[in-house]
Amino acid sequence: MTISALQRELAAFAAERDWEQFHTPKNLAMALSGEAGELLELFQWLTPEQSSAVMADPGRGQQVREEIADVLAYLLRLADVLDVDVEQALTDKIAANRAKYPVHLAYGRANKYTELGG
Repeated sequence: MTISALQRELAAFAAERDWEQFHTPKNLAMALSGEAGELLELFQWLTPEQSSAVMADPGRGQQVREEIADVLAYLLRLADVLDVDVEQALTDKIAANRAKYPVHLAYGRANKYTELGG
């Protein structure tokens, strides 16, 4: 299923329930933040090793999948309501990041682009 097909599916789901009235940019951004917090909570207090192995536990893995789906659903719904082409926005962002983080300066480093020198 494509991104635009997912957005149509989410829009239809909201319309069937008369939820469009609640799907304002502010409300969707807040819901997105809340769902991202729920995803983050699943990783809270885990060691790096435990977080890398989180999907090995079927129950925890299902929780992670559900929260990722919730985050994506609200992100896609917000983009739809704001008429943002998600694919183009991400393509543009990747290009901007390539310019900010050239391989020869950023390779193996977690520094912010302003700290890379150049």
